[in-house]
Amino acid sequence: MRFFSHFRSLTWPQKHAFIACLLGWTLDAFDYFLLVFCISPIAQDFHVLHSEVAEALFLTLAFRPVGAFLFGALADRFGRRPVLMLNIACFSVLELACVFAPSLKVLLILRALFGIAMGGEWGVGAALAFETLPKEGRGFFSGLLQEGYAMGYLIAAAAYGALFKPLSHIVWQGHEVGWRGLFLLGAVPALLVFYIGFKVKESPVWLAGHAEKKPAASILGGIRQHGLTFLFLILLMTGFNSFSHGTQDLYPTFLQKDHGFSAALTGSIAIIYNIGALLGGIVFGSLSERFGRRRAIIGAALLSLPVIPLFAFGSSLYALAIGAFLMQFMVQGAWGVVPAYLTELSPGPVRATFPGLAYQLGNLLSSRNAVLQAKAAEHAQGYGGVLAMTVLIVAIFLAVVTAFGREAKGVQMTAD
Repeated sequence: MRFFSHFRSLTWPQKHAFIACLLGWTLDAFDYFLLVFCISPIAQDFHVLHSEVAEALFLTLAFRPVGAFLFGALADRFGRRPVLMLNIACFSVLELACVFAPSLKVLLILRALFGIAMGGEWGVGAALAFETLPKEGRGFFSGLLQEGYAMGYLIAAAAYGALFKPLSHIVWQGHEVGWRGLFLLGAVPALLVFYIGFKVKESPVWLAGHAEKKPAASILGGIRQHGLTFLFLILLMTGFNSFSHGTQDLYPTFLQKDHGFSAALTGSIAIIYNIGALLGGIVFGSLSERFGRRRAIIGAALLSLPVIPLFAFGSSLYALAIGAFLMQFMVQGAWGVVPAYLTELSPGPVRATFPGLAYQLGNLLSSRNAVLQAKAAEHAQGYGGVLAMTVLIVAIFLAVVTAFGREAKGVQMTAD
């Protein structure tokens, strides 16, 4: 395809940097979404309500701004590459620790700490990728990079569908291994640290600024100087995070509780809609090169509205699978523009912190969504109407906010 000619044109250092950042985001998302599939079994294991387990999703999202600030500031000062390695090691170890959680309270604490580690990866990885890649084809690379998130979800879905039922027959210390066995896979991303250490080079933009002995920029100074842009990005990412998490986090629970689907069937549908997400991100990311970042986002958001009936009220397996595929094609289509758009709008001296912190503060503002959705569904005795209302409100909000932004397609990346 014409789109993939962009990747073939890269030098090997550029390819290694992009692959490392893509895999980092993929495996980060994989570790996050394992919990999404395990809400029901965790609730059964600890004898609590689904909404109580959903607090783990809230804590993960709420603590991500802390990680964006800490790891982003370290990356702006000491370089993108070593901090990305530290970041991946941290979230891998914390995911592994969840295997041994003796109670829901301990699991919630571990998920909060995991949120800190998860929050740092996106901003540091995006800065390393886009400071290394050429500006030509940036929209395509943005779409592909962001869909590491969908790939992580897809891998989690495949692992859940294939492994959960066999693992649930194994008992360890009085507990079914089921969800704990899946979380054991969360240690796998730690292997990526070795690849980065041996194959990936530091960002040439960061090295240029470091060679000129420029003083380390203050993130607070950067926010003050670019305050309106920062506020815009926070509002934008509040809409984006509500759009993705509001349609994804509780959809497996919706399939299980409202339609009685098995683990294998739920995992299969999740694979289908994540294939849609992958395609949507690449397509709309590439379209943003031609039509601009703002138009691509607005178009994808508004095109999600006609899909609501199939997505939330489909009466058959096939209708739900098609609706979920189309919904995530639009949701992640809009998201595919985000890495390039946020990086292009961010000032060079704080590029590892500025976009990531805005992203994760948007996460914080939308972090109670899963809990509120779960409680609303418990009250309504069903998830369909809750999911439909979420898409209706959030898609319109996202389109309106994006319309007030400025276009920065193709801006040159520098350390200034």
